[in-house]
Amino acid sequence: MVLTAAFFLCVQNTKASSLLSEQTIGMSLADALYLGLRNNREIRSAYLQREGQKFDLRVAEDAFKPKLLLKSEYTNIRSSEDQARQLALTPTATLLGQYGTRLNVGWTQQLNHSEQVGHLRSDGINLEIIQPLLRGSGPDVTTAPLRLARLSEQANRLNLKANISQTVSTIITTYRELIRAQEQLGIVQASLQRAQALLTVNKALINAGRMAQFEIVQTEADIAVQELSVEEAQNQLDIQRLALLRLLALDLSTNIQATEAVQATPLEVDLPQAIHLAQAQQPQYLSTLLNGQQAALDMILAKDAARWDLSLVAGASQVREHPGTGSARRWESYTGLQLEIPIGDISTRQAQTRARINVEQQQLLIADARQELERNVSNVVRELGTRWRQYEIALRANELSTRKLDIEREKLSVGRSSNFQIISFENDLRDAENARINALIAYLNAQTQLDETLGMTLEKWEIALEGPH
Repeated sequence: MVLTAAFFLCVQNTKASSLLSEQTIGMSLADALYLGLRNNREIRSAYLQREGQKFDLRVAEDAFKPKLLLKSEYTNIRSSEDQARQLALTPTATLLGQYGTRLNVGWTQQLNHSEQVGHLRSDGINLEIIQPLLRGSGPDVTTAPLRLARLSEQANRLNLKANISQTVSTIITTYRELIRAQEQLGIVQASLQRAQALLTVNKALINAGRMAQFEIVQTEADIAVQELSVEEAQNQLDIQRLALLRLLALDLSTNIQATEAVQATPLEVDLPQAIHLAQAQQPQYLSTLLNGQQAALDMILAKDAARWDLSLVAGASQVREHPGTGSARRWESYTGLQLEIPIGDISTRQAQTRARINVEQQQLLIADARQELERNVSNVVRELGTRWRQYEIALRANELSTRKLDIEREKLSVGRSSNFQIISFENDLRDAENARINALIAYLNAQTQLDETLGMTLEKWEIALEGPH
């Protein structure tokens, strides 16, 4: 999404000015979304959180990669009989396999210098393999933490999409509120101008002797009311302008004006297809499904933790010693079984119970989320149709109110109407015009709500999440 050329020109003119408030900057909806995606603090905070979340996944994926530990030690030993210095270097490598197999390879070198014995150097290698046979064995258990981390990463991406979609929808609706405020200010200003024109006509009729002097009071009172409405409309415009500027993280003194031409066309939505699309795209619903998968993996880990710890252990080591007079080598190997049996510890049963309850609860939550999603989609589709029909009625009422007022003005010019009737019809027109803009904004917002309910807000506005999220 790019800023329009007109917006860039306005920004350049603004920079040349001493105060932002001296310039009126026209802003389209695309401009507002661009600035919101770049500057909005909630979006920037969400991306900062993603940095830590992606690193958590890297740590989980690193579990099956070789690890190397370097350890060194220098010791100065004093006793009543001798004094010695000892230097030891011990690098150790470990590797975890997807079947739970753990391989440890270490190498040790020691340098000893004693005043009585002299120099002594030794080095050797140690190799150990541990294969769990019960607890911790098999890829289902060993890879469960990695799969949990990947599910968490998917949930985090969905949460990011949901947060950005919600922010985008908020920017869109706030932008339309600014349009509504601008339109309503224009409506009351036009009504005030018509009232002032009526006052001119009243004065002419009074001068011609065709209207009583006291009847002009009705028009003057109506002008006062219209002036009050203009002040309130201007106040609402400033409120909506500041609300949009805060969402875009712009200087609150910036005088922006919404330039988007609001228009509406009927949108036909197939309800079964919309529900199917929401089940595949809606972030909150998909997160609920992921929670069910995570609960199943937690159940696997809880059952595994209750098993006995039986492992096959095998290893070999070789040591070479190099005293001052020669060298000696020795080696040894071993195989065996290692068994640990917890007795009297019911915490593992507690973990299994909690995991089982969580699995059952997630199944209930998934069923409820599916029904809730269907209800939300049905409501928003129905509301979309209702809002369109209301807009059509509002258009017709606006047109008829305009014609009604025009006819009454013609009747007044020939003395067949009164100020009271004109002012009454003027109020009807103003109400009809407000109803038209309100119905239009409501219909457009219903479309935005439909996009968010279906999980298609970002796709609708062609917004791509930055980086490999």
